[in-house]
Amino acid sequence: MSINPLWIILLISVLGPVIGSAIGVFRVPSKLFMYNMMSFAAGVMLAISFLELIPESIHLSSIWICSIGVLLGALVMFTLDKFVPHIHPGSISTDHDKKCHKSLKSTAIYLIVGIFLHNFPEGMAIATGSASNIGISLTIALAIAIHNIPEGICTSAPYFYCTKKRLKSFLISSSTAIPILVGFIFAYFLFRYIPIGVIGLITGMTAGLMIFISSDELIPCSCRKNLDSHSTIFSLIIGVLFVILLGAL
Repeated sequence: MSINPLWIILLISVLGPVIGSAIGVFRVPSKLFMYNMMSFAAGVMLAISFLELIPESIHLSSIWICSIGVLLGALVMFTLDKFVPHIHPGSISTDHDKKCHKSLKSTAIYLIVGIFLHNFPEGMAIATGSASNIGISLTIALAIAIHNIPEGICTSAPYFYCTKKRLKSFLISSSTAIPILVGFIFAYFLFRYIPIGVIGLITGMTAGLMIFISSDELIPCSCRKNLDSHSTIFSLIIGVLFVILLGAL
């Protein structure tokens, strides 16, 4: 009995926030490890955007529609970053030696709400690949899941540190996976009723969305000036190679 790939995609989609939230309330990994994860995710996102999504968008629509889509996708994420609170992993400290202030708990809640809203378009991005190639959708789901692990850590850890409630901290932080599922289901069924050219536009928007996330958040955070290591650069390259080799299978 074969497993429907759709269920695998949905499972991968929620793993990032859930795994990150669990790690955050039990054992926060080293910053180097998180930076390498973010860099790998950036490599995967950039490669899938330039090697898969943009060519597919041009094939489904045209170069001009694809270009408009890439720009719109970037503008959507830019607008969300401007008007909705969001977390850049590495910008918030989870050092348990620091004194816990009430503001830290408020900040954690504020950022959880922001991630909740940011994850809806990410869910739609995962569904975009399934409109043309289930393998693309799986790869996007994996990249976004990896990208969401550090976010889960950086929201659950400070909230747990302030409240000392491990289960509650885990559940609240893990709830950011819900809009990923909602966004995926919404887009997956929407694609059945819209013209092929519009799917091309949305595919281009997905590429723009992931390019923006990679260049605005993942790469700057992972390549920090005070980080005495080049491992993040190679992690990014490995992410690119992962997509290339996956396409050869």
